[in-house]
Amino acid sequence: MVALNSAGMGLLTFSLNVTLDGCVDHQEGIADDETHAFFTRLLDEGGAMLWGRVTYEMMEGYWPAVARGDEEASPALREWAVKLDAKPKYVVSSTRKDFSWANTHQIAGDLREGVQKLKDATPAGVLLGSGKLATELDRLDLIDEYKLLVQPMIAGHGPTLYQGGLPATRRLELLSAEPLRNGVVAMHYRRAR
Repeated sequence: MVALNSAGMGLLTFSLNVTLDGCVDHQEGIADDETHAFFTRLLDEGGAMLWGRVTYEMMEGYWPAVARGDEEASPALREWAVKLDAKPKYVVSSTRKDFSWANTHQIAGDLREGVQKLKDATPAGVLLGSGKLATELDRLDLIDEYKLLVQPMIAGHGPTLYQGGLPATRRLELLSAEPLRNGVVAMHYRRAR
C-alpha cells in the first residue's frame, strides 16, 4: 500500500515507542518479536527511513552487524536488520558527512526544503524514527501521520516525546488502535487539517 497524501507525494510518518508517561528512551519498552514484526511491516510499506544523527549512530552501531550475521539475533530481528540494511536511509546532520552504512544519504542545509524534497521523491512514504527530529519537523508542519507503539509501562524519567515543545497543540485524528498480545497498543493517527 503506497502512502500518498492528496497532493500525490509521499507521507512523512513518525513512528516510535513511547511509554504511558511519554518516555521515548530507546531502552524502555518491549522489544520482542511482535514489536519487531510491527516495525518490519512499517519498513516494508515505506520508501525510506529518516533519522537525526544521534539516532542514526545508535542504529549504525548494531543493526548492520545483525544483518551480516555477526551478531546473534532471532529470525524476527534478523529480518528487520536485513530489510533496514537495504532500505534507503536519510540522516539530518550538519556535522557528519561520511556514512559507511549501505544506502545512507545526508540531508544538510535547509531542513524544511531537504525533507520536503525527500517526501516529494518518495511516493511510498518516509518513516521518521527520531524523537528530537520529530519535534523540529512538526514545528515545520511536515509530519503527516503518527504510528506510535504505546508501551504498557510508566518509566518515570525522560527523554519525553516533544520535550522541546510545539508552538501550539497538534490535533490528530485516530485511524486505528490495535492491541498487541504483549500489552503494547499500536496507535495510528493522521494530522487533523
